[in-house]
Amino acid sequence: MKRLSGYQIGIQQGDPVVFSDFADGGDMWTGNGQRERRKAVQFSEDFAEAPAVHVSISMWDMDNSGAARVDVTSENITENGFDIVFRTWGDTRVARARVAWMAIGALQHDDDWRIY
Repeated sequence: MKRLSGYQIGIQQGDPVVFSDFADGGDMWTGNGQRERRKAVQFSEDFAEAPAVHVSISMWDMDNSGAARVDVTSENITENGFDIVFRTWGDTRVARARVAWMAIGALQHDDDWRIY
């Protein structure tokens, strides 16, 4: 469990397109090559420490001739940002995907003492 000191909690969210491979015949659509896409997310304001990040698929456009397989997660979470990671495998063909995210964590406060 992540515990937050209650007076300065921040929430940031977004919903970016992670990739769109249909138009240019990219690997996710053809089913060949790299079957992972990453999208770096930069927070608009830094958290005091790495926040809790939740990701979920908000849109996917895929071929219906194969199985629907997907793994979406967040990695490399810091107080500045994180990576959205979208993976698929086998005969799954994905034309494009959008992933919604929400980060919740403690914020820095003017009264916080930071000694470096």
